[in-house]
Amino acid sequence: MYPEHTPRPPTERAVEVHQPTPIPPPAVHPAPVVPVQPGTLPTVASVVLPDGRVVTGYAIDAVRPEPVTAKPAVSRTAVNVALGGVGFLAVCGGLLLLTSFIAALTAFIGQLIILAAVIFGGWIAVQVLSGSGHQGGTTVNIRRAVIKRNHFHG
Repeated sequence: MYPEHTPRPPTERAVEVHQPTPIPPPAVHPAPVVPVQPGTLPTVASVVLPDGRVVTGYAIDAVRPEPVTAKPAVSRTAVNVALGGVGFLAVCGGLLLLTSFIAALTAFIGQLIILAAVIFGGWIAVQVLSGSGHQGGTTVNIRRAVIKRNHFHG
């Protein structure tokens, strides 16, 4: 190691003292005077500080709290939750009635379809199986016909 980099014992360290540099006060310029109607300016107050300086400024009125309005016995949130529950129950009841109505309507339509099938099927059966009535086409009276040698003369 080099001799200039060897650490010194604590007794050989130099003590450095730093003195703060004072900051000069800013130059005071008088504020411009603005003409104002009397009665529109708030009151001006001056305060003397312990070191003798005087601070002048506008007095600020104390903020008065707004009067507390009486709170209702039941909070609005509780009322909204209760009304929401009543509305939900009404919707659920309506949905239950709607599903019951749809089920009944479906059963009724099914019964009408079965009834129509039975009636239409019966009408077709009567038409096919009935022998009475005019069938159409040519009528042949076989009794008067003369059959000779396997030849029909009508």
